[in-house]
Amino acid sequence: MNMKLAGSLFIERHFHALTHRNYRYLWLGQCVSLIGTWMQNIGQSWLVLTLTGSPFKLGVVAACQFLPIMLFSLFAGIIVDKFPKKNILLVTQTVAMILAFTLAILVLTDSVKYGYILVLALLLGLNNTLDMPTRQAFNIEIVGKEDLMNAIALNSTTFNMARIVGPSIGAVMMALLGAGWCFLLNGVSFIAVLYGLFHIEAAPYVRKKTSNDGIMKEIKDGIVYIARDPLLAQTVLLVAVIGTLAFNFNVLIPVFTKNVLHMGETTYGTLMSCLGIGSFAGALTMSFRSKQGPRIKLSIIASLVVAVCLILNGLSTSVWACGALLALTGFFNIMFATNSNSSLQMHAKEEYRARVMSVYSLVFAGSTPIGSLFAGYVADRFGANGAFLGCGVLTGILCLIIIWNYRKRAVKRPIESI
Repeated sequence: MNMKLAGSLFIERHFHALTHRNYRYLWLGQCVSLIGTWMQNIGQSWLVLTLTGSPFKLGVVAACQFLPIMLFSLFAGIIVDKFPKKNILLVTQTVAMILAFTLAILVLTDSVKYGYILVLALLLGLNNTLDMPTRQAFNIEIVGKEDLMNAIALNSTTFNMARIVGPSIGAVMMALLGAGWCFLLNGVSFIAVLYGLFHIEAAPYVRKKTSNDGIMKEIKDGIVYIARDPLLAQTVLLVAVIGTLAFNFNVLIPVFTKNVLHMGETTYGTLMSCLGIGSFAGALTMSFRSKQGPRIKLSIIASLVVAVCLILNGLSTSVWACGALLALTGFFNIMFATNSNSSLQMHAKEEYRARVMSVYSLVFAGSTPIGSLFAGYVADRFGANGAFLGCGVLTGILCLIIIWNYRKRAVKRPIESI
């Protein structure tokens, strides 16, 4: 068997979403663009902490970036279903590119101020409010239901590969040339994903208007649909807890690096890369097992392990211990997120899918302002160790309450058969 044939068989078996031409265009574009995104993420966090010296103000920036998702994602779910998703993504990715270039210019010309960063974070959040549910719902249009979980796992693999590479490059850039170059390269990276989107040819699903009900009635119908389905409801609640309390690394890791480890940009980039390595391994694991389909038990186990990892992180005081725990946290975070995302998309009816994913965006990313402000406040008062401990204990308690509440209503049949 030659290498080319062996490679083709490996891809078909473990990365079968890549057999779809449209998905390859999207995936390759994201491979480039997401590296730039992670360079901007660590550059912005370090820039804010350098300008202000305040963990709480860093938390405010993260809150501004995700506040629009919390406020408007439910409305976005209605919009996503009424327009071709490819066209929406072309607009949102172009806007994100412009915002990255704007921040780069402000930093490179020494004109940047904390207030400007807040405004740009808010604008990016507004843009992401529409971008996130669109990307989630677009996957099934270009790969179909059978390969959906594999596509989601591959997206996570790409995202976390970028989380490894992006912070490493970003840390070097900041140390040698300054944070402005992180933002500039992020802007350039959007060209790749825009090129991929232009070449995608997919028949769009656009929901036909079936009644004269207003937007609020459609939103209510979507929420009621989720609430009446035990699997959807339990998954959404667990995602809300993890999204609020277990994804505050952009706030906690730079504070931990500066105030606990007393290290600089290189250590910060290394710790972010450790998180990415664990997440990458988790995404690959989910990709390899994607044909088995999502299981609610996996989301339950992963959520509790994440809580334990956060608590242990709060007790650590060394670079090695923190790096290892962050890798483990990343592994189970991605297993949880991929499994939960797949469960929601595969279980939801087609006419409700965009609305379900808008709720997913709300509780996963839209809850970040609450989590960021909480983590920043606790880090200000009790240090980064205290913030890790607080997030971990709350995550564990709330997840156990949700699991206990739904124990008698657990869905026992496999999702693939639904």
